[in-house]
Amino acid sequence: MSLPVRAQAVLERFEQARGWEQRARLLMQMGEQLEPLSDTQKAEDNRVHGCESLVWLVAEQHDGQWQFKASSDARLLRGLLAVLLVRVQGLDSRELAALDLREWFTQLGLERQLSPSRSNGLHAVLLRMAELVSDH
Repeated sequence: MSLPVRAQAVLERFEQARGWEQRARLLMQMGEQLEPLSDTQKAEDNRVHGCESLVWLVAEQHDGQWQFKASSDARLLRGLLAVLLVRVQGLDSRELAALDLREWFTQLGLERQLSPSRSNGLHAVLLRMAELVSDH
């Protein structure tokens, strides 16, 4: 499965980063660029459970392609969500189900930086995406 254009651009930025500090800075910058969620979107119904931090996820389908919005109260997690969203935007349900998220974070050089709790949190976000997709 080839990468979406924006995901390819993000991958190139992370490949150029030297070490964890530069990657962490990139994550923070990407997190700041996430489209903010409204107060109504930060409702309990949109909350992702299984994360230590507060995380909200909203999904919409347009012409068979999924568009997601997400936010968190934790800065680093917002960056990880931004990296996740850039990879999944515009995928159809089948592509989304086939996505190997661990491989994506490995390509970005982030897999070793993910603590077990962050890794579990991202897995919870992916499970919530799958639930939202299967509900449609």
